[in-house]
Amino acid sequence: QVQLVESGGGLVQSGGSLRLSCAASERTFSRNAMGWFRQAPGKEREFVAAIRWSGARTYYADSVKGRFTISRDNAENTVYLQMNSLKPEDTAVYYCAASTVYSPPWNTDRSYDYWGQGTQVTVSS
Repeated sequence: QVQLVESGGGLVQSGGSLRLSCAASERTFSRNAMGWFRQAPGKEREFVAAIRWSGARTYYADSVKGRFTISRDNAENTVYLQMNSLKPEDTAVYYCAASTVYSPPWNTDRSYDYWGQGTQVTVSS
């Protein structure tokens, strides 16, 4: 059973930056894509960003375009989410997800079959 482990969350002031990491427990873990989702208190989980594992095409929610960057390191078996110009409305638990059997679209949680435990990001005003 593959495990996804997120790290890098924390408390940051508005306008600051954080980088989230998500490492898969198995190096030979075969996946189609990996994504980041977030869930704020009282709200549904929403898509943030995704990356195709082959070819590295990226996808972003409109709310984070130009501020967040998703990337991957095949050697480290890790996906990153660089978050710049953070806003209080970015406050949420951020989840890493992997898709091994599903197809696009990559902006819906139904396309992912493995999930991390989540990491808290809090942006103060």
